Amino acid sequence: MSDFLGIHGTALVLREQRLQLLSANIANADTPNYKAQDLDFNSALHAALQPGAGAGGDALDAAAASARYVRAATQPSLDGNTVDGDRENAAFAQASLEYRASLSFVESKVRSMLTAITGQ
Repeated sequence: MSDFLGIHGTALVLREQRLQLLSANIANADTPNYKAQDLDFNSALHAALQPGAGAGGDALDAAAASARYVRAATQPSLDGNTVDGDRENAAFAQASLEYRASLSFVESKVRSMLTAITGQ
């Protein structure tokens, strides 16, 4: 099935993991000493598509973990929290659009397969 979806299935999983990180940042905006995290999507996708990475959930998790980083603070905070609410909301909005685009590619592939199967 991963051959059928190509890169889009892998991208969808990694985009979901990035959305989870960004939502955790937003949820912890008032948590003292919380460090905002992000995922370098290109690095994660490259690592996940390496021939030795395999095609399982564990390989995708490992690729995402290797591309995760703590985002540098843009504004000093007295409590040590590095979450910038405006920046996180903008990043989340962009990541949501990218996720929807990947989902559209996957839906298109599945729809074309269903059309081929049913012959309509």
